[in-house]
Amino acid sequence: MATYTSVLDTVRNLKAKHGNTWATITPENAARIATQNRFKTGLDIAKYTAAIMRKDMAAYDADSANYTQSLGCWHGFVAQQKMIAVKKHQGTTDKTYLYLSGWMVAALRSELGPLPDQSMHEKTSVPKLIEEIYTFLRQADAVELNDLFRRLDAGEDVQDQIDNFETHVVPIIADIDAGFGNEEATYLLAKKMIEAGACALQIENQVSDAKQCGHQDGKVTVPHEDFIAKLNALRYAFLELGVEEGIIVARTDSEGAGLTQKVPVSQEKGDLASQYIDFIEAEEVTMDQVEDNDILLKRDGKLVRPVRLPNGLYKFKEGSNIDRVVLDCVTSLENGADLLWIETPTPNVKQIAHMVNRIREKVPNAKLVYNNSPSFNWTINFRQQAFDLMVENGEDTSAYKREELMDVKYDGTELANRADDLIRTFQETASREAGIFHHLITLPTYHTTALHMNDLVEGYFGDLGMLAYVGSVQRQEIRKGVACVKHQRMAGSDLGDDHKTFFAGERALKAGGAKNTSNQFEITASESDKELELVLDK
Repeated sequence: MATYTSVLDTVRNLKAKHGNTWATITPENAARIATQNRFKTGLDIAKYTAAIMRKDMAAYDADSANYTQSLGCWHGFVAQQKMIAVKKHQGTTDKTYLYLSGWMVAALRSELGPLPDQSMHEKTSVPKLIEEIYTFLRQADAVELNDLFRRLDAGEDVQDQIDNFETHVVPIIADIDAGFGNEEATYLLAKKMIEAGACALQIENQVSDAKQCGHQDGKVTVPHEDFIAKLNALRYAFLELGVEEGIIVARTDSEGAGLTQKVPVSQEKGDLASQYIDFIEAEEVTMDQVEDNDILLKRDGKLVRPVRLPNGLYKFKEGSNIDRVVLDCVTSLENGADLLWIETPTPNVKQIAHMVNRIREKVPNAKLVYNNSPSFNWTINFRQQAFDLMVENGEDTSAYKREELMDVKYDGTELANRADDLIRTFQETASREAGIFHHLITLPTYHTTALHMNDLVEGYFGDLGMLAYVGSVQRQEIRKGVACVKHQRMAGSDLGDDHKTFFAGERALKAGGAKNTSNQFEITASESDKELELVLDK
């Protein structure tokens, strides 16, 4: 990728070549603009971020403490503010990714309006959101670097910060649902997502036109051969576009899925199709019990009839779900997938580890992307886990009723504190004991938007009036140093002023003059220190 120095040299040579016709082009300005836009295409981003994920996966294999994290974002601005906050609070973007949730695309980005997570939204909305997210992240780079160049021009020694600038652009794991159609449709959509910047694609083994949210009922899985075809489609898309290190996340919904649409064709005893068919529930019959047009199987030398629902779907055997999950995962890893995603009914480390340990008997370096889902009631789940541990250890639980542990009266109790500690350490524990490489929350910004709007509305339309906004939003932005408190700057106003100066010189009409009300948010270093002390006191 081009550097400040390389662009400087290139433009100087071009000026010499084109003579007076380029007289008003300043090499320093051109190099500055180029530095502020490190990534020229989505493919540049996909290649760069794929390398990051591969490095992180190797680091996790060496030490499970090196797990990675992300939050689901449904708009470019949300992703931008997340990564600005990550850099501010963590000092680095290392091991931090973004997640694009198909659920949130359906619920928030469809032209048809809010939709359930059933692959009903426009498939083009997914690559458009990836492109939007990276546009906002690249703007975050440009805005921050522009501030640094301004400080450099003012005489500050910030050259090292410019030379070693850490980009806001990080890997995105993008949800392609069940592929939005057959394997050719999956391949075509995958290309659009990769071209937009996605280095990791997550695909699930549900029937595409019957897809359900992983945390709801009615899920229908496909035979392994069908899923492998879609894994191949993703890999060919990555290879065609030159993203050789692209990552495929294979998701299995078999833990909660009890139905299949197809009975695959077995070519020889014990093959994948045969193993899949063995999971289908069937009843032994004799020929005189068989009706016209019944479908029959031979199993262990006996004639059996698969159990079918009125809609024609076949039922899996009760209790076969974990065995199906293990077979799904091993098969996916043996056929080109890089990471696994297992949907679970609760966030229970022991249950996850039980499945992963079985998978690792076949594939020792198997690792998961895990959904720390808002669909789980984390409070009740972990309070009940804490309760069960107390019972197991012979401790007195007479002060608690297991089925009522969500009640506010238990807040602050010893049990509640233990449960909260289990929640706090869940990601670390699960990465160490259950093979989880990447932890994500699919829908956090969906819920935070709803919660914050609820709280603001309560005060603003109530007795607090404008104080509800000032006290809970603007004052907190100022005191916590939230970047977008100066929303004009965040939207690119200062950046645009500087560009207009490059283009038009002294004739440039700029927004950042004395009458710009954003100047009210300029505070001195001493004032900033006082504000920080107030925050720390709180």
